[in-house]
Amino acid sequence: MEMYEARRALVLAGRRLLETGLTVGTWGNLSCRAGEHMLITPSGMDYAALRPAEIVLVNLSSLEWTGQLKPSTETPLHAAIYRARPEVNAVVHTHAVFSSALAAARRDLPPVLDDLVQIIGGGVRVVPYALPGTNELVSHALGGLEGRMAVLLANHGAVCLGRSLEEALMVAQVLEKAARVFLLAQALGGAVPLADEDIVFMREFFLHRYGQRQDEVSSGSGAQKDSLRPSEKHMEGETTGGGAA
Repeated sequence: MEMYEARRALVLAGRRLLETGLTVGTWGNLSCRAGEHMLITPSGMDYAALRPAEIVLVNLSSLEWTGQLKPSTETPLHAAIYRARPEVNAVVHTHAVFSSALAAARRDLPPVLDDLVQIIGGGVRVVPYALPGTNELVSHALGGLEGRMAVLLANHGAVCLGRSLEEALMVAQVLEKAARVFLLAQALGGAVPLADEDIVFMREFFLHRYGQRQDEVSSGSGAQKDSLRPSEKHMEGETTGGGAA
């Protein structure tokens, strides 16, 4: 992705955060990897008025930055994630209502929905409180993100990762939906978490089989479905009367 296109994508993603209620005002932040650097939203700017030229370029190692405005206060956290997780190419930090409610209560989000475990990798941990922008916050967040694509920051909000900016936004949306469902289910007697073996299978399915793989589309290799195990065939919509979820 060209630099201007990446800056523009971050601006549009920031507006989506506002439009979908994943943050309010100027809170939250977004970034994407740019080689040995990252592009990140500036501190305290209105997403609705943000322009591509105002997105800040930051060195992942030195944290030196170039731009018209200073970068987000959570720059150290974003950079640390990119250094620790080479598969991650985008980070979205949200202040959404239901995930923030869990963060304020310091409650983990159990693995209660299949889309949650597919895209995030399991339940979402809440980590101890630390002041924004501090090394302590970075350390807590990295620990909570181990094996996961999202973490809840106590009394703060959520950090969501993606292999692309679009995926990071989807992680944020799925997390918020799952947090809401979990809280509603508590009023009905409590949510029932998925079994560990199902979590592993669903995550692997999402990473390697979900969606339209380019190699399969170009080769028309639909016959590969015959080798799927029964549970996979059900997910592909091949069981009698069954549709894909």
